[in-house]
Amino acid sequence: MANSKTLIRDFTSGSVAKKLIVFAAPLFLSNMLQVVYNMVDMVIVGQVTGDVGISAVSVGGDIAHFLVFLAMGFSNAGQVIIAQYIGAGQRNKLGRFIGTMFMFLFTCAIVLSAACLLLRNQILQIMSTPAAAWDGAMVYSCTCMVGLAFTYGYNMVSAVLRGMGDSRHPFLFISIAAVLNIILDVLFVMVFRWGPFGAALATVIGQAVSFISAAVFLVRRRAQFGFEISRADFRIHGDMLSGLLRLGVPMAILSASVQFSKLFVNSWINSYGVIVSAVSGVGNKLNLIGNQISNAMNTAGASMIGQNVGAKKYDRVTRIVLTVLAINSSLALVMIAALLLFPAQIFGIFGSTDAMLAVAMTFLPIGVLNLCSSALRSGANSFIHGTGSSHINFLTAILDGLLLRIGLSLLFGLVLRMEYFGFWLGDAVASFTPFPIGLIYFLSGRWKTRNAISEGKKADDGEPA
Repeated sequence: MANSKTLIRDFTSGSVAKKLIVFAAPLFLSNMLQVVYNMVDMVIVGQVTGDVGISAVSVGGDIAHFLVFLAMGFSNAGQVIIAQYIGAGQRNKLGRFIGTMFMFLFTCAIVLSAACLLLRNQILQIMSTPAAAWDGAMVYSCTCMVGLAFTYGYNMVSAVLRGMGDSRHPFLFISIAAVLNIILDVLFVMVFRWGPFGAALATVIGQAVSFISAAVFLVRRRAQFGFEISRADFRIHGDMLSGLLRLGVPMAILSASVQFSKLFVNSWINSYGVIVSAVSGVGNKLNLIGNQISNAMNTAGASMIGQNVGAKKYDRVTRIVLTVLAINSSLALVMIAALLLFPAQIFGIFGSTDAMLAVAMTFLPIGVLNLCSSALRSGANSFIHGTGSSHINFLTAILDGLLLRIGLSLLFGLVLRMEYFGFWLGDAVASFTPFPIGLIYFLSGRWKTRNAISEGKKADDGEPA
């Protein structure tokens, strides 16, 4: 528990359910705020510009979300490694590891941003962007590309805080971004009439303020978090980078492959016209709510599991996984009931037309499948990520991100001639993949000896990891 001397939370003792809920609640609120200010972009633009604006923000948002794959993968890996260092009592390694992760991710952000700006036209072509929405999608995605470093920076700082058991302060910083984003959305889109550009600019400014605030807080409170960091630490240390790459590459591949396959699916969906593209965009936002709830539980569970794996408290790991599953399943059932009882009202929030609502009704069974998969993925992903096995993460990346999502989408959409519904269905079914993989790995018991620290130690000693 946090006291006057340290802000690091100990997850290796005490009530599992209580600590999980207390830790996950701010993460849940943080993720919901991210959903809110992402949805605000679409709602406000939709109210001002209609279906074309919704489609533009949907396409541009898909591209922007894909570009954070490195940030998500390596930040999640960093969070797990930090948690396992703390559980194993190796806090002296934190400063050099944080400095390495910081420099590595910022370099990645700059290179990726420059490359995507150069290839912006080709990217929108790959997305089968509707002609009517092309200009809006272009300006939205390019604005997000320019601000990519802020997104990467915030993900990195938040991962450090979460790895140390602090979920409250990331919530405060994302709250700043959310409130600022909403204010700027109203100003830029509704007052200045800047359309998708205004929505994207509001998001980038909010992320920049959030990142700077979080970074200043972490540096100033480093003593309370139990680590020291100097300017010399802000470079890429080979030994620390090797550990980050070992776990981060599979996680980044997982993030990238899932996002790439979703872009692939959405590009086919966009080819069916503006109405279907707009409905898919709204459906993705609704699905994002379930995913963010799942992600909150994943993140909390992964940090708790990471500490207990480091401390070799394996029975407690089992209790954490089951608790994550129980909580997330209960929340998913509530959301399923709301979607089935009030579909017209929910889609109507986005300024939907009658044509959109007609297509939206066909999305309802897909929405139910997505919420069910988010519940089952929560326990599986928290376990897979928390134990830190690079091999299992890589297997999940290949199956979930590439083979099944793309393969099933093509099967249902083209071979079985289910068109856009088939692409929705393939995406939804593939999202269940982490659950059977996590279950098999859990029952095997190999996770007790193959985690981020043990694999890193074997590699450092010259043994095969």
